[in-house]
Amino acid sequence: MTGDYKALKLIASSNPHIRNNEDTRAIMLDVIIALAPALVWSVYRFGPRALVAAVVSVAAAMCWEWLYRKALKKPQMLGDLSAAVTGLLLAMVCPVTLPYWMLVVGNFFAIVLVKQLYGGLGKNFMNPALAGRAALVACYASQMTSWIDPAAGYAPLNLMGVDVVTAATPMAMIGESFGDLAATYDLGQMFIGFIGGSSGEISSLCLLAGGLYLIFRKVISWHIPVAYIGTVALLALIFPNGNDPVLYMCYSVFGGGLMLGAFFMATDYVTSPVTKKGQLIFGVGCGLLTVFIRKFGSFPEGVCYSILLMNCTVWIIDKHLKPVRFGVDPAAEKAKAKEAAQK
Repeated sequence: MTGDYKALKLIASSNPHIRNNEDTRAIMLDVIIALAPALVWSVYRFGPRALVAAVVSVAAAMCWEWLYRKALKKPQMLGDLSAAVTGLLLAMVCPVTLPYWMLVVGNFFAIVLVKQLYGGLGKNFMNPALAGRAALVACYASQMTSWIDPAAGYAPLNLMGVDVVTAATPMAMIGESFGDLAATYDLGQMFIGFIGGSSGEISSLCLLAGGLYLIFRKVISWHIPVAYIGTVALLALIFPNGNDPVLYMCYSVFGGGLMLGAFFMATDYVTSPVTKKGQLIFGVGCGLLTVFIRKFGSFPEGVCYSILLMNCTVWIIDKHLKPVRFGVDPAAEKAKAKEAAQK
């Protein structure tokens, strides 16, 4: 027994750390599988341009990561598929009519500035795809807020010289005139995805199916999605702006990027709390900020910024909700820390 420990092989790797035989690649592959129904539906609704945009975005994300790590002579990490997931998510939170080169710019911000400059996978403090989207909104607000009318047919692959028919998204309509929204789209259309919006946000049914797949596969837990969606639903029910409370709540939950954000963005291992209690607090915070931005912000959708803001609070949530180590007296640890601080 005395020499057995010398034969142990210890491997130091970056987070996220998981307690099973799966690696980062397997987790990311599950995320891609879970996103597939929403992507297929967007292609059905908007045409081949939605698929081309996704391919361009994924290719750009992987190219930026390869170039950065090549330039700094770091080991290549493309095989873990994290860059591919970032590129896919960024394409799915952007309008299908967004020029392809803007997706390349957004991926540069997401991969190089947000992910790699902070040390790569496991070191970024905010979700790269959402940060890329926020950068695109700041730089190209007009293109990022132009949505193709779902009744106008497929979006052309090449937009040069083509006039695209645009329409307001359900979240813009719910803020201006809920009556017009209810008259334009019934609940079934909202849930299935016969509405306007970003290519990956229109079908709550597909996103819900993908989210449940991730929970079933134990890639994510239920705590953040339930706390997030539940908070938005509860506040919409309590403050319906003079509309039918239940109907207003359903439209608030099925519209916009809530489902995509709750299941695929807020649950990111790196930028969400470690403990279950912390995840519940994180989800509630995302829900509160989403409703606040939707009601009082200049943009009708608040999912992106609510998650990014809560990403910045993860360190303090984890700090105050650290699990007690086995065999350690919490009171003694606090006294020791207090004594050290006074010296």
